[in-house]
Amino acid sequence: MNRNIIYLLLASFVALGGIAAGCTDTPGTTSAGSAPPTGEETAESAGNVTAGNNQFAFDLYDRLANDPAYAGRNLFFSPYSISSALAITYEGARGTTADEIRSVLHLPENDTLRREEFSAIDAVLNRADANYTLRTANALWAEETYPFLPEYTTAAARWYGANVTNLDFKGSPEASRETINRWVEEQTEDKIRDLLPTGSIDTMTRLVITNAIYFKGTWVKQFDVNETRDEEFRVAPNRTVTVPMMQRTDEDAIYGYAETDTFQVLEMPYAHGNGTELSMLVLLPKDDNLTAAEESLDAKALTDLRESLVSQEVEVFFPKFRLETDYSLPGVLAAMGMPTAFGGAADFSGMDGTNMLFVSEGVHKAFVDVNEEGTEAAAATGVVMDLKSAPVGDSTPVFKADHPFVFLIVEEDSGTVLFIGRVTNPAGR
Repeated sequence: MNRNIIYLLLASFVALGGIAAGCTDTPGTTSAGSAPPTGEETAESAGNVTAGNNQFAFDLYDRLANDPAYAGRNLFFSPYSISSALAITYEGARGTTADEIRSVLHLPENDTLRREEFSAIDAVLNRADANYTLRTANALWAEETYPFLPEYTTAAARWYGANVTNLDFKGSPEASRETINRWVEEQTEDKIRDLLPTGSIDTMTRLVITNAIYFKGTWVKQFDVNETRDEEFRVAPNRTVTVPMMQRTDEDAIYGYAETDTFQVLEMPYAHGNGTELSMLVLLPKDDNLTAAEESLDAKALTDLRESLVSQEVEVFFPKFRLETDYSLPGVLAAMGMPTAFGGAADFSGMDGTNMLFVSEGVHKAFVDVNEEGTEAAAATGVVMDLKSAPVGDSTPVFKADHPFVFLIVEEDSGTVLFIGRVTNPAGR
């Protein structure tokens, strides 16, 4: 497949919320007026949505990494899940509200380009591969009595594959919340539970936009369980914890590898068949300087790092770890430049023809389990829309990850970042 097409196609995991009474589940025509693109049609325009998603990934990582509330803590999230859910939200935004969302997400302003690229991304992400599981699912959940505009629901269904389910938010908000959460659990193999917390849905809720993404893959070069040993991991200069450390030191341990003055880079590919190639890219600081790795997280630096990788024998020591994270999004997104969506000045008239809706809550949960066999990762995002009347070297290098590091799960050909995180303590949050 064309490298550019894949680069574009991996940036979409759309989370869409419900659509109202009288709307059908059948996609119709939109103002764009054209069918979803073929690979050839997308090739020339590929990269805009993916490049924007990657930049949003690094922007959000930087914001969280420098937030005192997360100081010293593990981080892990899916930028596609968040950006795609907000792209659906953006479809109904107007004026300043739309400008802010587009700026923070780095979305293409051209409607046709943006929609076609998201549509193409979904097609690639959901293409079957015998060696790994990778899928994304989108849904719209709407108050059954509320009149959403057909243009909005049609665009969501046509371009983002978001079908409509009508719920009784007015009469049964808690039952509606449980219905949405069950859907998320099913889409993520029960790895993301209770996405929408108690109280996030109430009688004033009119729309919930949800996305789920799930990945499970095995390493091309799996680790031998019998070689895993308990070893120390430095969580601070004078403090260690004991973790199970996997290792590959045999002559077949051939990986993509590079070094800079401040960190080592290791690329560990996942097995694949006819699907797109995926890998984990790990940035391991020298001298325990995690900041040096984090400061390199931008789109150009990522491209340069991947291009500098050389396939060679590497002695690899890597910890097993399992992370579960959750984030409330309104505060961080407002600080990043899109405060209007969360207040009384919000304009989502593209959804219902009025100025009565605003984003009352945004939640994101993520899960990752890294072991000898491979990696399992999942994430989900929920955007809740309420009425405004509601409250608001020369020798063989040794790569030993026994201290904090940054890691990314990357689509090989394009460099699209599927997941991103850091491990400061494999034994904790």
